[in-house]
Amino acid sequence: MSKTFWIVIAVIVAVLIGVFAFTSSNGSNNSSSLTATEHVEGEGKDGVTLVEYGDYQCPYCGEYFSTVKTVVSNYFDQITFQFRNFPLTSLHPNAFAGARAAEAAGLMGKFWPMHDLLYSQNQEYYNSNGSISSWIGVTNPEPVFVSDAESLGLSGTKFASLYSSDQVNNLVLADENAGNALNIDATPTFFLDGKEVQVDDSVSAFDTLINSAIAQKEGKTTSATTSAGTTAQTKK
Repeated sequence: MSKTFWIVIAVIVAVLIGVFAFTSSNGSNNSSSLTATEHVEGEGKDGVTLVEYGDYQCPYCGEYFSTVKTVVSNYFDQITFQFRNFPLTSLHPNAFAGARAAEAAGLMGKFWPMHDLLYSQNQEYYNSNGSISSWIGVTNPEPVFVSDAESLGLSGTKFASLYSSDQVNNLVLADENAGNALNIDATPTFFLDGKEVQVDDSVSAFDTLINSAIAQKEGKTTSATTSAGTTAQTKK
């Protein structure tokens, strides 16, 4: 074969390698540029932010749910509460699916109602030792989620489409990435103004932490001490 032939082959190979490298680079950038969710409640007038990384199937998150709900209601004007997904899939096989359900509902304007419904079902399931029908104990939870979405006034067809979409999948993955960057290995994990805090499952324990944070924002001193020992479930 002629020298010209091998030169042409070499050029073609070089072009193909360049295209592959470019495509791989773009794929990597897309994966790393996912933006974490911003689901928030509260007016935040005192500039204090409480963030929870949670797993909808985690029984401990279910136990904390009613406490956190009360705390957010009590401090609605003063603080901002944010929830992010951190499904512990090695322990909870339907946790990622639960997060997808919440995010799909969120894209339809019903994140918090679905969030609350999922945790209510979590509590009912574990408190009755699995004797009730729930998305937590089934192989395919999607039909349960579609029914839940319809109970919230959403289109089941549209919800199902969003539930299975890459858009929803990426929202959950983005939250996971954010949690992993913070070295989270348990749920629920709480952050108060950017600092991880340990807090017992009681309104008074949250009161102590939040009031201390508000006082610091106002430049006041406080003798309050934080409550140690969170009942969290780890990956290990």
